[in-house]
Amino acid sequence: MSKESISKVYLILEKIDYIEQIVDNSGSITKALEDYVTDRPAILMHLTAIAEQFNKLKKEHADDILSAFDDNDVKGMYDVRTYIAHDYEGVNLAIVEWIIRNGLPKFKEQCKTLINT
Repeated sequence: MSKESISKVYLILEKIDYIEQIVDNSGSITKALEDYVTDRPAILMHLTAIAEQFNKLKKEHADDILSAFDDNDVKGMYDVRTYIAHDYEGVNLAIVEWIIRNGLPKFKEQCKTLINT
């Protein structure tokens, strides 16, 4: 693993931590997503940044890192990023909530495993 590639894993972890902090400060995922002014835009931006890091790893052919993640999960994250970028007002919040509740904890554990190897 190159230093440049592993730094992207650290950035993914950082963005996940930020989303967790936003949710914790709001009291729930639902409350955070209902905050149109601060919390929702921040969450969507962090999700976009996570997807961008995965895309950069793909472009770098960092297969040693990407192999630690399920291809469908990574593709799903990038699809959400595209949806956020192209239809911001129409983002399906149920999908975003599912990602926060189920996808991000999985990504977080996979990132930690990569860093600790």
